[in-house]
Amino acid sequence: MKIAAVRCVEYTGTLDHPGAFWEERLIRPVDIYPQFRAEGPGFLPPTGSGSYRVTSVFVHIQTDEGVTGTAGPITREQAHVIETGFVPLLTGQDPLATEYLWDVMYRYAVHGRKGVEMMAISALDCALWDLKGRFFGVPVHVLLGGPTRATIPAYASALGYSLDPDKARERAAEIVGRGFTATKWFPRHGPTDGKAGIEANVALVAALRETVGPDVDIMVDAWMSWDVPYTLQMAERLAEYAPRWIEEPVMPDKPASYAEITRRMRPGILVSGAEHEYTRWGIHQLMAAGAMHLYQPDTYWAGGISEMLKIAALASAYDVQLIPHGHSVPANTHLSFALSPTLTPMIEYLIKWNTLHQWFLAHPVHPVDGVLTPPTQPGLGMDLDENRIESRQELTFA
Repeated sequence: MKIAAVRCVEYTGTLDHPGAFWEERLIRPVDIYPQFRAEGPGFLPPTGSGSYRVTSVFVHIQTDEGVTGTAGPITREQAHVIETGFVPLLTGQDPLATEYLWDVMYRYAVHGRKGVEMMAISALDCALWDLKGRFFGVPVHVLLGGPTRATIPAYASALGYSLDPDKARERAAEIVGRGFTATKWFPRHGPTDGKAGIEANVALVAALRETVGPDVDIMVDAWMSWDVPYTLQMAERLAEYAPRWIEEPVMPDKPASYAEITRRMRPGILVSGAEHEYTRWGIHQLMAAGAMHLYQPDTYWAGGISEMLKIAALASAYDVQLIPHGHSVPANTHLSFALSPTLTPMIEYLIKWNTLHQWFLAHPVHPVDGVLTPPTQPGLGMDLDENRIESRQELTFA
């Protein structure tokens, strides 16, 4: 069996959703500048009253024996890199040779060890694993040696929901009502917002704790936008509300700052991050520095399933937890079910992002009563739902 074609296709459909889809956004490192801080949440093009246009790009790896592997959604930038850089490397090759193909792509893209090129490699690797599972007729977690358990709890990430305390209370109550036992929120304020920003962050977490009670975990994501003093100050102010962890407090290229925060963090609060780090080598540098308690690289960014297995081995050796970033729940679910419960105790589920990212999937992976069960579809379950596809466009970058 050989790879006959690699295609990137853009699909368009309609999502029914009353009201604004994106109510709020997260803080960003660039928000230290007023013109960026004033920008509002993301935008989906409306198609009419209560509906929005959804556009997603998927990559399909086709073989001469009729077996196809799919991954996505990916960005147009990734699609450009795939077509112009990696298609010639993959065409004619054995699609089951995932280690060989990953190493060839990595060595070829010597300037792409991080960023868009590594994200392209990650998507291609996930598509190859989807193909491999389809070829053998089993879910990928079976190929990886799983499942290690019957269920895995998911935690609900509330990115995109309003941060007004009253509305946050309403959303948090809904999340708990759906069976989730942990929820992550994204305070909007950072060091340049002064005392008023600190008070707003505290008010948000206080409202959440009041709503969910003492037995539901609350996590706080700073999305690389705080600094060492601010993070330690926020930890002191938030301690009475018992956050489980503070995530990505500083930029990813600051392992020494991470290590200082982790070393000085108030007992009982964990430090997490590495969502924006890539490959075993980048993650290893953080682990060797003692940068954080738990690591959250993204399967679709950090190197794909092949690379995440190596990162998982590192996490086990360093005795830290690995909870992959929740952009790619189908891939993360297969990976997590093949790992130890103590290594990967839960799965992140970004509520709004997974509404979009799994919109075109025929077999989306969504928690039921706050937990996920082992998927049963062959591969990664990446069949597309033809009933949701209104138009499609083959992407070419000649």
